[in-house]
Amino acid sequence: MVKDELINILLENRGILDNAEKEKFLNPSYEEGLYDPFLIKNMERAVVRIFEAIDINEKIVIFADYDCDGIPGAVILQDLFKKINYKNYEIYIPDRQSEGYGLSEEAINEFIKNEVKLLITVDLGITAVKEIANAQANGIDVIVTDHHLPAQAGLPPAYAILNSKQDDDNYPDKNLCGAGVAFKLVQAFIKKYGEFYNIPAGYEKWLLDLVGIATLSDMVPLVGENRTLAYYGLIVLRKNRRLGLQKLFKKMNIDARNVVEDDITFMVSPRLNAASRMSSPKIAYNLLKTEDEVEANELSDELIRINDERKILVAQIFRGIKKTLEKREKKELIVIGDPSWRVGVLGLIASKLVEEYKCPCFVWGREGGELIKGSCRAFGAMNLVELMQSLPEGSLLGFGGHEMAGGFSVSHEQIHFLEDKLLKAYQTGKRPDLKDVPRSGLEEAVSPNKFDAKLSLRDVTMENYEAIQKLAPFGVGNQKPVFLFENLIINGIKKFGKNKDHLELTLIDPLSFSPCQGGEIRAMQFFKNEESYGVEIIKGKTINLLASFDLNNFGYSKSVRLRIVDIY
Repeated sequence: MVKDELINILLENRGILDNAEKEKFLNPSYEEGLYDPFLIKNMERAVVRIFEAIDINEKIVIFADYDCDGIPGAVILQDLFKKINYKNYEIYIPDRQSEGYGLSEEAINEFIKNEVKLLITVDLGITAVKEIANAQANGIDVIVTDHHLPAQAGLPPAYAILNSKQDDDNYPDKNLCGAGVAFKLVQAFIKKYGEFYNIPAGYEKWLLDLVGIATLSDMVPLVGENRTLAYYGLIVLRKNRRLGLQKLFKKMNIDARNVVEDDITFMVSPRLNAASRMSSPKIAYNLLKTEDEVEANELSDELIRINDERKILVAQIFRGIKKTLEKREKKELIVIGDPSWRVGVLGLIASKLVEEYKCPCFVWGREGGELIKGSCRAFGAMNLVELMQSLPEGSLLGFGGHEMAGGFSVSHEQIHFLEDKLLKAYQTGKRPDLKDVPRSGLEEAVSPNKFDAKLSLRDVTMENYEAIQKLAPFGVGNQKPVFLFENLIINGIKKFGKNKDHLELTLIDPLSFSPCQGGEIRAMQFFKNEESYGVEIIKGKTINLLASFDLNNFGYSKSVRLRIVDIY
């Protein structure tokens, strides 16, 4: 298949049919792809309040979430203040274990005592009605920048709320991540006051590396404005101007000049998130902002070390859960927990459970104090926030998040009834989902919504890989293209990786190649083995393969291989 034909198929599969729309998608424009930040409700009010605070040297606190969305967002605002040489501010990132998610009364009271006058949230605050009311009543104006869903109880009484998910907000894109909203605030501030502070035109583009990391990490849809932000974010990341990222990339063998979205989501994000999961979020924050080479080296080493600890802990907990679930009756969703489990890793556990058991999963633990906290992940056609909202009053002490991922807290008394209540609510509100429909036969299993095109191994070329990359970055809303390869012969099986826990197959297409002519293609997948698929994986076996294109950068030469999605 020639590359132009392949690109057209991929675009049309994504509903992009018009030639002008195709051109726009393949070649995102920074100027045309971003909306005017002042279209966000309350933006004018927010930037004027920040200018006034700076003008009279009021103390400002930037209160950011501890994940790979909030932390880059905090650095974005820090970079702005540094650019205009404003120093009367501090960054506050709560400790995941001892403080938990979001604004707390304890933190607000500390800010009141320290005579803070302006509080800017990043990636949180939309549900903190009580805490923000306390701040506002005690002389602290609060600007909320958030992208989570507002609570049913209503919006907090903040000085200004920047969140396009408000009912009366007419901003054209509702899917920005938290750092994306913080970037729009900076973009608006520069648009209004950039000349006053002698900020060079286009300065904000250098902040797109942080927006790109957050947009890719937070799994927001990579369409519309997010596609432009992620696209240009990767361009800035390839210039690699941040010392901490330079050191981290080098230690992970990432070539910054060729960094792609998978490098961020599978390599960088887990290490930045490991800071709050296993230690302090300030490690990740300091890595992104540091300009000291010694500090950059030390922080990158520390992130790699604690991420290794995190992987060991997750593996141990997951093995224990699988043993427990083997003894349980299978239900439509999973609720599982243990008071000894570290709260910071529960989201990872929930994600692994969804992948393994193909159902919504709620995982809880307890760390410090008496409150039980958990993380949840969705599967299929459901909305986690709506599901938790539909529970009887008093079932949860608190909850929040997105359609596909969320968090919750629950009392010791209620945790024993949570599974039954969630099952009842899930069964009542469940919508039909194609993923739940049993399939039989290859063509049904790999129906058009499962793969983009049928290819042969002769199509697995660098030219076609580069053509596919024109649709990148890939992620939610723009999935990496998947192709069907039929009647391949397994010519070799290999385990690789430090613990030999990854699988590589050498494949032959008998209609396209002769083995003696070197006509083989390698197909691999991480954390899989011969038992991971629904068919027998042995040498000489004929299989049908669903796979995406993958670039092998190992060594001095590049080659194209396949990344296994499934085998039939």
